[in-house]
Amino acid sequence: MNRSAKLTLALAIALAYPAWSQTSASSTFAPLEQWKNAVIAGDPAALKAFYSSDPAAEIEADGVRTDADGDAKFWTGLKARSLNLVIVRETDHPDRHGIIFKAAVDSAAGGKTINVTYAASWQKQGDQWRIKGAERTDAPQLKQPSDMKKEIYPSNADAHAEIKEAEEKAAAGHKRLLLVFGANWCYDCHVLDLAFQRNDLAPILQAGYEVVHIDIGDDGKKNADLAQQFDVPLNKGIPALAVADSDGKLVVSQKNGEFEDARGLTPDVLLAFLNRWKPESR
Repeated sequence: MNRSAKLTLALAIALAYPAWSQTSASSTFAPLEQWKNAVIAGDPAALKAFYSSDPAAEIEADGVRTDADGDAKFWTGLKARSLNLVIVRETDHPDRHGIIFKAAVDSAAGGKTINVTYAASWQKQGDQWRIKGAERTDAPQLKQPSDMKKEIYPSNADAHAEIKEAEEKAAAGHKRLLLVFGANWCYDCHVLDLAFQRNDLAPILQAGYEVVHIDIGDDGKKNADLAQQFDVPLNKGIPALAVADSDGKLVVSQKNGEFEDARGLTPDVLLAFLNRWKPESR
């Protein structure tokens, strides 16, 4: 799945519906419970029946494109004795359903608990629900959010004014600006926000950067002028980062969606980025 297609899938899961509902653990979406039972039953054929065949479901696992067969084999290969789902975000519509969940799988294959993050877009096809697209992250190393209630990107924020204020603070504190383009509907933006609170990352951010969150809005087009100014191609996915000096001069920007799959990154990748672009010591 290319970067533009991934952003389209993210938007489909997050935005194509009139309203979101949030739960702390379970879902009332019956096909999800049926899918879960098929996983525990360990029947690949039964599980594959939940995926759209026309058009074929678009599946990505750990950044690599796969298909319904591959996804079904992964889940049944876990030999799940139980499957605990925590619903991170969910939406309901007469013919579409978007859901993101964290799964803790008690696996008989190795006798351990395996954690998986799964985001899927379901579609009503005739009288059956089918998975149209999904993104799976196996054993994520960064903490995954249990909900997406935090307003990382306030809708009333003036990003231009915040950048100007951050430039003044950066000049006084010998820091650089870290501009984080994203949106509240973006799961990976919440993953990155949690990661920046880690004990190994937060001190580097505090010492070297003034962080500004720049909202791209519900349609992905808000603050497009700033994305252009700081050379951030939003069609490559979010979150997307740019680093600038205190005078606003661009130091570096992500061109290829390097952090758009934040859920699958390692702490070392983030640590290396922050250390590489932090200001030199006085």
